[in-house]
Amino acid sequence: MSEKYKRIIAILDRPLTTRSRILVATAALILIPTFFAPLWRMSFMAQQYPEGLDLYIYSHSLVGGDQGNDLVEINVLNHYIGMAELSEEDFSELKWIPLVIGLIGVLTLRAAAIGSLKSILDTMVICIYFAGFSLWSFWYKLNYYGKHLDPRAAVEVAPFTPPVFGYRMVGQFEVWSYPALATYLFVAFGLLLLGGFWFTWHRPGEKMLDPIRTGSGGEQ
Repeated sequence: MSEKYKRIIAILDRPLTTRSRILVATAALILIPTFFAPLWRMSFMAQQYPEGLDLYIYSHSLVGGDQGNDLVEINVLNHYIGMAELSEEDFSELKWIPLVIGLIGVLTLRAAAIGSLKSILDTMVICIYFAGFSLWSFWYKLNYYGKHLDPRAAVEVAPFTPPVFGYRMVGQFEVWSYPALATYLFVAFGLLLLGGFWFTWHRPGEKMLDPIRTGSGGEQ
């Protein structure tokens, strides 16, 4: 087992092939539009709003549809059911998410320029943690807003959790929540990193790991 472990470590220290560097550099460039495109979209549909109300969540801000007017209208409706106003100041994530994306971009460019398989692996681990924590934080905020309603509100609604993904009926509103362009760009980013990892791990003309006979102490 120790020999196999040493071989894996040796492979992870392997410099990236040209094809891998191109894929990883492309992944870094894909992150640039994520600063300007929305990460998530929430749509609210009701009889009195036939065209619906839209809320776009960017890495750095909350933006309502109809040139921002939808967010104002959503906050008015939230007031009637006793929900706190959606304010960017209450979302600390909007301050650190752009910084983390920038850091990931720098690490990715570094991997493309002078990196090894290990540097790609390190970047992917950071991205998985970042994605998981961001989704949890998103759910936590939605749950907090929906569960902490003012009992003195004009319209009584049972505490609820708005959907992080998918559909839910909230009062008279149909609420849809789903990924927007920037999230799909992050998926493409991850696939490009995997591609870069693959083409160096499976470098033509080399075997990754020689099979080891269990218990024989020999190699084939």
